[in-house]
Amino acid sequence: MLTGGRPTLAQFIIEERRRAPAATGDFDALITDIALACKAIALRVAQGVLVENDDTARHRNVHGEEQQPLDVAANDIVLRAAEWGGHVAGMVSEELEQPYAIPSHLPRGKYLLLFDPLDGSSNIDVNMSVGTIFSVLRAPNPGAHAQPSDFLQPGTAQVCAGYAVYGPSTMLVLTFGRGTHGFTLDRSLGEWVLTHPSLRVAPAAREFAINASNQRFWEPAVRRYVDECLAGAAGPRGVDFNMRWIASLVAETHRILIRGGVFLYPRDSKPATRNGRLRMLYETNPIAFLVEQAGGMASTGERRMMDEPATGIHQRSGFVFGASEEVLRIEQYHQHQHQQQPEHG
Repeated sequence: MLTGGRPTLAQFIIEERRRAPAATGDFDALITDIALACKAIALRVAQGVLVENDDTARHRNVHGEEQQPLDVAANDIVLRAAEWGGHVAGMVSEELEQPYAIPSHLPRGKYLLLFDPLDGSSNIDVNMSVGTIFSVLRAPNPGAHAQPSDFLQPGTAQVCAGYAVYGPSTMLVLTFGRGTHGFTLDRSLGEWVLTHPSLRVAPAAREFAINASNQRFWEPAVRRYVDECLAGAAGPRGVDFNMRWIASLVAETHRILIRGGVFLYPRDSKPATRNGRLRMLYETNPIAFLVEQAGGMASTGERRMMDEPATGIHQRSGFVFGASEEVLRIEQYHQHQHQQQPEHG
C-alpha cells in the first residue's frame, strides 16, 4: 500500500460504516466534505501572507473579536464545502451571529454542523499552530430548514466531533463515539492517513496549561490548584509541574491527547468571562467528546461538560479537561470552595 499499510480516512470511514449496516452514507459524505474543507484551510494557512492582499480590512465578529482575513476565508471554505451535498439542515459558526441557512436551491439533510473555522487565529501573525474545531448533531427535523433551537443540544447528543491542527504537519483528529483517532495529511498523496489510532490520555499528569495573566480574576478553587502546582516538590503536591500556554484550544488539546496534561480556561470575575470564555456548542463540547473518548475527563470546572444544557448558540462556559486525576481534583476544590462560602439569609 502507498500508505505503508495504514488505512486512509476513507477506508476508516468504510470500516466504521460496516458497524452500522443501516447507515445511508450521508454521514460518511459529510465527514468527507469537512475533511476536504480542512485540506483547503491548511493550504491557506500554509501560504499565510502570500495570499493576503488587504491587511487593513478587518472587522469584528459577533463576539467583539477582531477577524483576521484567514478567519473569514476559513469560515467561507467550510460553508461552501458542507452546504452543497444535501447532508446538513443548517450550520452554526463562531464567525456568524445567527445559524447559517442552507440556500433554498440546495437540498437539506439530517445533520447539523457546528464549527469554529480557525481557532487560535491570533497566532497567525507569529506563525504558530491554529486549527478548526467541529461538531455534528442530528437535525430534529431532517430535510427542513434548521431553527436556532435545533442546535441547542447537550454534548452527549453529538454524533461526531473533531479538529484539524495546522502545524508542522497537518492532522485531523476524530471521534464517532468509538475512540479518538488521529490522521496525518500525506501531502504527496493528498490523503489523510491513520497515524494515531485510539489515542489515550493518561490519568495522571505533571503539566498544566492556563493563562496566568488572569490570575487576579480567578476563583479561589482555581487559585488554590495553580498555587499548589507552582509550589512544586516542596509544596502539598510533592512534585514539580510544568506550565504551558499556546492560546489555541486546538493546539492545547492536541498536546494533551499526544503527551498528557490538563488545560484550564475557567470562568472568572471579569464581566466578559463571568460565565467562561470558550463557546460551548462548537468549542468545549466537541473537545470534551474527543477527550472523553480518549479516556480523559472534561468539565466546566464543577461538573461534566457534556451534560450541560444548551441555552444559546454562542453560550460560553468555563472549561477544564485532560488527565482525569487532575480534573477530579479541580472539581473537588470547587466543591470545597462552595462548602466554605457563608450562606446569606
